[in-house]
Amino acid sequence: MANYRLKILEKEPLTHDVNRFKLEKPRGFQFTPGQATEVSLLKAGWEAEKRPFTFTSLPSDDYLEFTIKSYNGHEGVTKRLGNAEVGDELEIGDAWGTISFQGEGVFIAGGAGITPFIAILRYLRKKNKIGNSMLVFANKTNDDIILYEELKAILGHKFFNIISDQKDTAYDKGLINKTYLKDKIGHFDHQHFYVCGPGGFMKAVMGALKDLGANPEALVFER
Repeated sequence: MANYRLKILEKEPLTHDVNRFKLEKPRGFQFTPGQATEVSLLKAGWEAEKRPFTFTSLPSDDYLEFTIKSYNGHEGVTKRLGNAEVGDELEIGDAWGTISFQGEGVFIAGGAGITPFIAILRYLRKKNKIGNSMLVFANKTNDDIILYEELKAILGHKFFNIISDQKDTAYDKGLINKTYLKDKIGHFDHQHFYVCGPGGFMKAVMGALKDLGANPEALVFER
């Protein structure tokens, strides 16, 4: 596997704990929307600390982009990346991952689990192939919603937000469960379901989808 040493060209805050990083792109580098790579920060003591992050740029872009949530409660890689600056260097490897667009369907994301779907949805918009696809996005508070305006522009009324920890939200309140999915989606055959989020979220959503009759072969997630 090849390794690439790349400079941060731009850094932009998207939420209180999420940053967009624009990086140099190696000549000939290829990936599919939805794929990820291992990333490390080339700072003393952190070079070997590799973590998986998803590309949120498009393969046709002349740069690479990552959208990364920083977990500031402990001294880890994401906290260090949150403190990184333009000009700092990251090392990445080749692209990998099993999340890719298989056909129209329902994207279900929890928090930073939206990142594989950002590139896919941007790609579908560029190709005018959004069709009947929809997005259900679960977060703790309104302020945690990543790229709300862009996702709303892409999906319109097929973009649903559900908030768990904020009482005064104007969005749906609670957690994604069978009742919520049945209400929003309606039918569960003849379409794909793309699921990404924390472990507990994945277990709950995948179980609910299977109980509602989704075809296990139509479930797309990181295996």
